[in-house]
Amino acid sequence: MRCSSILALFFISGAAIQPLAAQTTSPSEAANSPAAQVQATNGGEAISEGNAGASTPQPQSANQWLAELQNIITNANFQVSFVQTIAGKETIPYLWRHGIMEDGSELEQLNLQNGPGRELIRINDVVSVFEPDVQPYSLRSKHINGPIPSALLYHPEQLSSAYEFVAVGRARVAGRSAQQIRIVSRDNTRFGYQLWLDESSGMLLKLNMLDLQGALLEQIQVTAFAISPEPAEYFSRINSASLPAPMALSNTPSRAHKWDVTYLPAGMREIKQDTRRLALTGQVVEYKLFSDGLVDVSVYVQPAEDALGETLALRNEVSTFLTLTDGKAQVTVVGEIPLQTANAIATSLRPVANKGQ
Repeated sequence: MRCSSILALFFISGAAIQPLAAQTTSPSEAANSPAAQVQATNGGEAISEGNAGASTPQPQSANQWLAELQNIITNANFQVSFVQTIAGKETIPYLWRHGIMEDGSELEQLNLQNGPGRELIRINDVVSVFEPDVQPYSLRSKHINGPIPSALLYHPEQLSSAYEFVAVGRARVAGRSAQQIRIVSRDNTRFGYQLWLDESSGMLLKLNMLDLQGALLEQIQVTAFAISPEPAEYFSRINSASLPAPMALSNTPSRAHKWDVTYLPAGMREIKQDTRRLALTGQVVEYKLFSDGLVDVSVYVQPAEDALGETLALRNEVSTFLTLTDGKAQVTVVGEIPLQTANAIATSLRPVANKGQ
């Protein structure tokens, strides 16, 4: 999903980025308030609440509603303003655009609207990133990595081994008829989610992340969206030749790991393994990244004699940070998971030499 800001305290980050020269259109004033009513248009004409709820669709399963979301996100020309609210933090507004050009090219833009801004532009399978004070760069990816999990938008079927999707029924979000879906961890080891989709279009209206007690941790609230027959005029101004060339990623194999994680929540799998250097000490640590599609969990292991401090457990925003040290190794687990899940992962660490014994 997203990397915790805590990691910036421990690892060397990349080099500098410059802001994007071209300015994008700011969302309406309503986009600055999570409580604002959603304004939706289709083909340049407003969709009224009466029109949205005039014809009740046949009952559909949660999977069918998620397919509606996937279809509109992949195939429609749209512009969405939404805000991200994390408990105890300032609300952050975003502008999100998607378009299918005449030549079949797929373009996407995600723009952080506050402060100096951060902008991501995708043309087919290349994502270019523009941030203040850092050199622009491009990566190969079929999706933009933003506040809304890409697996939920594009590949919800890949989440079925980790989560159960439950259709709750009709609801109202910002005055519009919506279908509510609950996303529940199959083994109760991860936070839960609530999802609301616009009944007329299938567009995402709201996404909540809840802790195990049901308290709200994070919310994505759409404040305005428009679906149009043609892509936004903004995309015609993008000169693909001026974007940075995709970075060549090294395929150099990392050193063999001496430790392994023997417990993972249902549906979570290893997606990356390498070695990294600590920014504070220069020490090399073993690193593994695990994911279930909605949640990423990072695990760092170093010898106990190189450990900094001992047991530490804290929450930063929605992320858990847990460090445990025994006589042989220090393990650190970081991710948007409950503390007890982080502890179960950390205490499952075993030497690789013991595997199969």
